[in-house]
Amino acid sequence: MLDKAQVVSHQIMGDPRYKIMKLVLRTDIAREGQPGQFIHVQVSTGLDPLLRRPISIADIDREARELTLLYRIKGKGTELLAQARVGESLSLMGPLGHGFTLPEQGALILVAGGIGVFPLLPLAKAARKRNIPVRLYWGGEDEGFFAGAGLGLWQDAGVPVFLSSMDGSVGAKGNVLDLIRKDSAGSGTGQGSETSVAACGPQVMMKAVSEYFLHSGAAVEVSLEERMGCAVGACLGCVCTLKDEISGRIRRGKVCQDGPVFQGKEVLWDDEQ
Repeated sequence: MLDKAQVVSHQIMGDPRYKIMKLVLRTDIAREGQPGQFIHVQVSTGLDPLLRRPISIADIDREARELTLLYRIKGKGTELLAQARVGESLSLMGPLGHGFTLPEQGALILVAGGIGVFPLLPLAKAARKRNIPVRLYWGGEDEGFFAGAGLGLWQDAGVPVFLSSMDGSVGAKGNVLDLIRKDSAGSGTGQGSETSVAACGPQVMMKAVSEYFLHSGAAVEVSLEERMGCAVGACLGCVCTLKDEISGRIRRGKVCQDGPVFQGKEVLWDDEQ
């Protein structure tokens, strides 16, 4: 769907030095968007930059026809997007891509690294509506980062959140997998085939998380990030490498169309190719 969306609100989140923005748009795309999908936003009416920017859907309000986008200002495209004012219109394409799978039984564990947390909140809310037990393990920079990246939104949603920070200023000191291992040792979290896991963040984190949970028999989904051109599968600019679990056959997948969400067991990570 191609739509002109109205900017309802647009503001910086938390400490400005983290450059994290919250953008709320009124659009009919909100009626169709699903957790894990994304939209393609036109950030300029000119030719520079020419390409749209893919941004994950961070929240959905179907009744109000509103989508929330959280993004970090990094580069010319997001710098231009940050200038959008309330009442203005933005051209959107979406919803795009293949999103997360909501488990029919068992618990749902969410794992995020940094701003990889953004697409996970709609999944958590959908799980809570179905009374599926859900928790979030989130690794980040420091205490100020979590405040700016939407920790309050998760608290408002009633989702249990477990944090790890590299400097130890909040939560456990270290990376998010260290936190998961420590928690699992005491509670048995994530053990068994009835556990589902959804992860988003740096590739090295998602690989480690996938290996850890797949070893225990859990079903794992990961949301990949690649640079995109068209976002509809035509330009082949966002190709990833996948491996069939049974036959071992290698194939190429389009992150924009076949993903961005894939099964952890089918992704062939960069250092494995």
